Amino acid sequence: MGERVLEIRNVSKCYGDNPVLSQVSLSLNRGEIHALVGENGAGKSTLMNILFGMPVIHETGGFTGEIWVNGNKAEFKSPREAMEAGIGMVHQEFMLLPGFSVAENVKLNREPTRPNLISKAAGPKLESLDSGKMGLDTRQALDRIEMDVDEWLPLVGMPVGHRQFIEIAREIDKTDLSLLVLDEPTAVLTETEASSLLAILKKLAESGVSALFISHRLDEVFEIADTITVLRDGEVVCTVPKKEARVETIAEMMVGRKLGSLRTGGSGRIHGNEHVLEVKNLSVDMPGEHVDNVSFSVRRGEIFGIGGLAGHGKLGIANGLMGLHRSSGTVVCDGEEIPLNDPKAALEAGLVLLSEDRRGVGLLLDESIENNIAMPGIVGRNRFVKRLGPLPISIEDRKSIRQHACEMISLLDIKCTGPGQAVRRLSGGNQQKVCVAKAITMEPKVLLVSEPTRGIDVGAKERVLNVIRKLNEEEGITVVMTSSELAELRSMCDRIAIMYNGKIQGILSPDASDAEFGFCMAGGGGMASD
Repeated sequence: MGERVLEIRNVSKCYGDNPVLSQVSLSLNRGEIHALVGENGAGKSTLMNILFGMPVIHETGGFTGEIWVNGNKAEFKSPREAMEAGIGMVHQEFMLLPGFSVAENVKLNREPTRPNLISKAAGPKLESLDSGKMGLDTRQALDRIEMDVDEWLPLVGMPVGHRQFIEIAREIDKTDLSLLVLDEPTAVLTETEASSLLAILKKLAESGVSALFISHRLDEVFEIADTITVLRDGEVVCTVPKKEARVETIAEMMVGRKLGSLRTGGSGRIHGNEHVLEVKNLSVDMPGEHVDNVSFSVRRGEIFGIGGLAGHGKLGIANGLMGLHRSSGTVVCDGEEIPLNDPKAALEAGLVLLSEDRRGVGLLLDESIENNIAMPGIVGRNRFVKRLGPLPISIEDRKSIRQHACEMISLLDIKCTGPGQAVRRLSGGNQQKVCVAKAITMEPKVLLVSEPTRGIDVGAKERVLNVIRKLNEEEGITVVMTSSELAELRSMCDRIAIMYNGKIQGILSPDASDAEFGFCMAGGGGMASD
């Protein structure tokens, strides 16, 4: 057995009465790549937050069990303590400062300094920033991951793929790095970028850096991992050497069922062939999710799915329709053409987006739950306002805002202290539920749902999907649902469009064979379902 870098022993974690992890154990040797796989909500990110000493863990009661790093028992109270122990982490949500340069992000809180006349008299805290060494160190880290970008460029406006590599450069710049934890690192990368990342991780492992690679993409796992641990509903199902594992077996362990047993089929409430949404020759310039000349129609009352691998344009469609990224083409909703690149026009036409970027686009983090839920209705639909006596002045109706927020909290089971709690203080899953509540409040004609269950636990996932079904079946709302989870799409949708390299490769029935879906995801085209 090689030198042990990490041991996680019988770790358990609850959020309130909700158990998230139960008696989880795993270990890594030096230079090993250990893959941790599981569906959304399996507990992967929570386990990594525990390992990295994230504040959310200690603010919610801590955890039980033990963590040993490089032979020493670790009780990290903060990410800084984890970093000092040799752990680096690339989070699912970016931890970069957009207003800073690449070098400033890479060296943040570790900036090199040099003495000056004042510091020689007053002490090292007044030393000057050594920008030359800062740039040189950053350049070396970027070269190590084969990233050809100027180290002094500002981060703002960079594609998401570039930002992901900069996060990795920040970690490998640390001289004492022994373990690199990567939480879904390829989720925002194109296929080429993902391949480059996997090659970089192999080189790091050869140099003695261990990696804990969290993913639900089994093709990448089987390409890179030495060992695979399957996590399901917060428990370890198995740990097995990659050479003894089969893709089909691991996939079935992840979901807890035979892959063919998942319920398929959508709402079943489509009547006739009336199209509520027609998209013609849509192109969207969204970094990492470019859309190239796509056309499709959505029937009234349908749940229409959009799937495909990361970086092939599936997220670009909804963002382009809502005017969040530069677009061209023609979009018609209920017979009326919608001007592109105009979010207000899209909202007025009845399109509402539940964004995949809940923190960057979906929420006002420092505002209360009730204000987040009500704000779109106030601005976009003139809801939750009342006249101030006989005067031609309207004010917020705080009573109706609170009443509606309480109804949404109950409907979606949002775990909070009350409607006045700041959204920033909620877990990621409960933040996502607030986003769903906002979308419902807008009373959409067509609801564009992007990655609705990203980062939420199993129970919350089912509740969110059931609410979307209810809106479709009982309220008649047409839904366009984008997801990285093919099983999720097949359980919800009437038809599913598969994106590859910015184009629709096929529109399939949810009960089409795995081979048909795989063919389209690999770039085969020409399949359609009426």
